[in-house]
Amino acid sequence: MVEHFVHTEGVTGSNPVPPTSSMFWAYILQSQSSGRFYIGHTERISNRIDEHNSGQTTSTRNKGPWVLVHQEGFDTRAEAVKRENEIKGWKSHRTIQELIDRNR
Repeated sequence: MVEHFVHTEGVTGSNPVPPTSSMFWAYILQSQSSGRFYIGHTERISNRIDEHNSGQTTSTRNKGPWVLVHQEGFDTRAEAVKRENEIKGWKSHRTIQELIDRNR
């Protein structure tokens, strides 16, 4: 006869399976030299800001320094891209500034 043991208590300690969820970000940077905005999306926001400020991004090279003024987190890249495109579609400095001011 073989006995099967069913363990029904919770397991304590470290989780052997690393979390698989990531966060995606729609973000707005502002140039400290010109006041212009840059809108983008990324999975690693601090790395991405460093790339902008180190000249690794063609569209922002020599136009900074750049400061993060707004960010929104999303569960999927598709949601972050959708929000990025929505904000870019405004094409209004004033409307983007109002979004930033509302969320400070």
